Amino acid sequence: MPAGEQCSPMRFALVARSSTPTNVALAAAGADGPTWETMSPEVALETLRVGDAALGRLDVLPTLDGVEDGLWALGALAARGVVVLNEAAALLGAHDKLLTAWLLRRAGVEHPPTVLIRPGRPFPAVRPPVVVKPRFGSWGKDVLRCEDESTLLATLEELADKTWFHRHGALVQELVPPQGYDLRVLVAANRALGAIYRVAAEGEWRTNIALGGTRSPVPELPLAASTLAIDAARATGTSLAGVDLLPCAEGEWTVLEVNGAVEFTREYETSGDVFAEVRSELAHAVRATFIGGAETVPVQAA
Repeated sequence: MPAGEQCSPMRFALVARSSTPTNVALAAAGADGPTWETMSPEVALETLRVGDAALGRLDVLPTLDGVEDGLWALGALAARGVVVLNEAAALLGAHDKLLTAWLLRRAGVEHPPTVLIRPGRPFPAVRPPVVVKPRFGSWGKDVLRCEDESTLLATLEELADKTWFHRHGALVQELVPPQGYDLRVLVAANRALGAIYRVAAEGEWRTNIALGGTRSPVPELPLAASTLAIDAARATGTSLAGVDLLPCAEGEWTVLEVNGAVEFTREYETSGDVFAEVRSELAHAVRATFIGGAETVPVQAA
């Protein structure tokens, strides 16, 4: 498309299966520019045309055995000429934790060593302490800590009852010694816009809010954490993501996970309306695509 012919989309769709609080807030933030609205993949296919844009917001299934149906629609939209952010490959790169590990390793991004185990296959050589987790998961569900060989063997026996294990296998990941907290960094179009601390509940090593963890704003995001989060988002190809970072040494961090359908709140704000900032950064990425400059969107920390 020639420069100047179309600088912004006529419509911006949040392609999702539900109107989550984040999707509602993103659609409502800011009066300028195109209309933002949440659409199912099927409605997006019927509605969007060349000149429109879409953001993939499909999440992990509650059953932990894959991603919500609709990734195929994101590919079809892109083939039609719709600008798609968080396209199918990017969402898989974030939601499939095995693929995440491969992508981060290829990009040289710090991440705990991770191996796949499958039913009926030889067990790879691993040495506890480790974490056993689903390939597709969230909320800390079925994430188990194994400090010794006996606990690991017992955990592997328990996996035989898990449907997700028989479909996708499980991951065994080197345990990063828990410090009782982690960081979730919000990255939009290669900018770190804010972060929260997630603090584990008493007696719990996992920091997930669903498990009783608490969260608090990060007034000033450390540069090392910001840079690492941006690198992780770039490695997975996500335009909007929540990157979970674990403290691993004084002033150092490692990437735990990349959340491709991140939910966030105003607790992430550092200087202004975080939802408006996300919209602005994503709109800039879309405009860069329209004028042929998608590859030159700068990487910088807020």
